[in-house]
Amino acid sequence: MRTEQLQRRVSALPLPPRLPPVGAVWRHKSAAVGLVLVSLVVLAALLAPWLAPYDPNAQDIMQNLRPPFWAGGDMEHPLGTDALGRDIWSRILFGARVSLAIALCAVAVQGSVGTILGLLAGYFKGRTDLYVMRLADLQLSVPPLVLAIGVIAVLGPSLTNIILILGLTGWPYYGRLVRSEVLSVRERDFVMAARALGASDPGILRRPIWPNVTTSLTVAATFAVPLMIIQEASLSFLGLGVPPSVPTWGAMIADGRDLLSTAGWIAALPGMAIFATVVGVNLLGDWLRDVLDPSLRHRG
Repeated sequence: MRTEQLQRRVSALPLPPRLPPVGAVWRHKSAAVGLVLVSLVVLAALLAPWLAPYDPNAQDIMQNLRPPFWAGGDMEHPLGTDALGRDIWSRILFGARVSLAIALCAVAVQGSVGTILGLLAGYFKGRTDLYVMRLADLQLSVPPLVLAIGVIAVLGPSLTNIILILGLTGWPYYGRLVRSEVLSVRERDFVMAARALGASDPGILRRPIWPNVTTSLTVAATFAVPLMIIQEASLSFLGLGVPPSVPTWGAMIADGRDLLSTAGWIAALPGMAIFATVVGVNLLGDWLRDVLDPSLRHRG
């Protein structure tokens, strides 16, 4: 009889909030703007080989420093060229692929590491919690960008290195978030009921704890994407990102920093691409947070 009562209690528990349908975005103006911006950037990245009229690394000194079409240029190079005659439009398109790929992969790495360690620390507590949190405190004592610069300066710039460094420097934020969620959830009735029914620790972590953590984790990952884009651009601007042969927005800004007075479009256009992408993702993240957090649903 007691087992049946516990099973009924577990089955009657409310489920955590689910992700809203995509169509709901259009009912929120700022979220709709964010979705449009993000969609344009993603499409530009995916279709870069077909949309780009030139090889992003193709140099033509005879065509260097040509202005955009609205500033006296022509549609042969619609956004102008840089000091080496490379087409700005082509480089922005291929730079979107690099920035998005690095940001998404870095968020996946830091989210995976932080989630696993946060689940273990919050559920088992004791020494596990102590060791994980002290490791997080140690890493948080050093600014992530400074740590990334130091490590990349030793290992050398490469696509794999920058993804791993950005990923491994960001896991404490996820670890602390997941740990706090687990500490709150593990004492609730449905977890105690599952434990009384004989569920194993992996089973309890997988269900019912994990579904109640995913919403906060989804919002945190959404806000982390623009941060990774900015950090990658910062490293590329300093020459510590991907190799010079790979077009990135940060490296393009660095190429144009000495020509701001004569050819400002070289730095301004990739800067505008970063701005649009970051604003778009943040607008979507704000809407997602409001939708998934019941206490904020009255907003917007």
